[in-house]
Amino acid sequence: MSTARVPTHLIVSALLRRVNDAGGMAVVLARGDADAGAVLMLVSEQGRSVRVLERGVDAAGHDALIVTGIVGDSAATDPHLTTDYWQRRRARDPDLWVIELDIVQAERFAAQILGLD
Repeated sequence: MSTARVPTHLIVSALLRRVNDAGGMAVVLARGDADAGAVLMLVSEQGRSVRVLERGVDAAGHDALIVTGIVGDSAATDPHLTTDYWQRRRARDPDLWVIELDIVQAERFAAQILGLD
């Protein structure tokens, strides 16, 4: 018996609301499938240290936030690298949601909303 999955648009809405309510900035850069689209998150703290995260499976087989794409100082100093990355991903997967988060401990907010905490 499988459990019902929360529609992606509700997860994204909750994430945006929680981050904005906490004084951060969260915006949708691209909307994907409302019910089952994957979510790619571009996270930073005060515009620095950009990381690209998505829900995936870790080495032990558990659901986790996985760092993917361009990371580190090169992404923070050249925003085109990150933009190019997510646009290529989106071209291959039109159901993909792309969310930008700028808040301290962005991973914590994402993990809580995605049920990975």
